[in-house]
Amino acid sequence: MPATPAPAPAPAERPVALVTGAGRTRGIGAAIARDLAAHGYDVAFTHWSAYDARMPWGAQPGAAQAIAADITAAGARALPIEADLADPDTPDHLIARTAHHLAPPTALVMAHCESVDSAIDTTTPDSFDRHMAVNARAAWLLIRAYARAFTGPHGMGRIIALTSDHTAHNLPYGASKGALDRITLAAARELAHLGVCANVVNPGPVDTGWMSPELAQRMRAATPLGRLGTPADCANLVTFLCSPQGGWINGQLLHSNGGLAP
Repeated sequence: MPATPAPAPAPAERPVALVTGAGRTRGIGAAIARDLAAHGYDVAFTHWSAYDARMPWGAQPGAAQAIAADITAAGARALPIEADLADPDTPDHLIARTAHHLAPPTALVMAHCESVDSAIDTTTPDSFDRHMAVNARAAWLLIRAYARAFTGPHGMGRIIALTSDHTAHNLPYGASKGALDRITLAAARELAHLGVCANVVNPGPVDTGWMSPELAQRMRAATPLGRLGTPADCANLVTFLCSPQGGWINGQLLHSNGGLAP
């Protein structure tokens, strides 16, 4: 009598990533969510249509559903969440909802932002405060909630924040991103007991549809490769940092910008 074949092993449980700021199909957040799904993560992601609606590019109806469909097509579970990160209660709710529907996140990727151009003389206190609330305070609260819920293996936790060095004539954005950098880099030390790596990525000028033709041309001319960055360029780096191979990179601010001239 032939031997009974052994049952197939159960598939390994997929780790979970929470990606903030994935509200447009051609944005950096969406590219990161798709790439992490293609490389073994289940993905929760946030979007906030009210922000896009007041920006020049406008809201994109159906974007969250389209991004979720791309994630599930890669064999991953998707959890889109509409979330206003200006609300200080939102980060705890995001982590709790992700844990309830998927699992506590192993990777936290912060690609959200408030970005309204204004200079020293034209920035209003309300705008400055909102930039700080969304770009800096929410990052701190997300990291805190992530750390409190973290149950992943030691050495496999990942926190990645996207930043920018644009400050002149974009004062509240640049100032709040500077605070974001320091908060994230502090996590590399303060969360060492969890085995969590925390890094900041500056992707340079990425073509997601927000640049004028004149600005795009200036950025191409300032880059040795003669092109703009793409969302995929950023996603490739983030996915590597989230992989086991990226686990020795910690506490760094990485410039992934094609050699953009300072």
